[in-house]
Amino acid sequence: MYVQKADSVVRKKVRDEGAKKVTIQLLIDKHKARTFVMRRFFVERGGETPLHEHSWEHEVYILKGYGIVTDGKVKHKIGPNTVVYVPPNQKHQFKNIGRSTFSFLCLIPK
Repeated sequence: MYVQKADSVVRKKVRDEGAKKVTIQLLIDKHKARTFVMRRFFVERGGETPLHEHSWEHEVYILKGYGIVTDGKVKHKIGPNTVVYVPPNQKHQFKNIGRSTFSFLCLIPK
């Protein structure tokens, strides 16, 4: 069993091209779980993740703040207690549209 306070996990800057004002915490990573990785993202005011796609799915749960998720064409407003499923190979991007930090959990296969 693995138990840790989430706030004690180091936040790292997301350095992917197109990322702006985004940090990540690897809450449960490949060294602690066999199947999934749990990450927490923080998107500061005016920030965004890159518009990108890959071969794995995402399960996302919005914790705080307000944003949009887009595939580059359609935009969905999202906020606390909203869930988002992003299927494999679908373009996606998260943007903060609020006045405070936008944060969400994101689970992906290992």
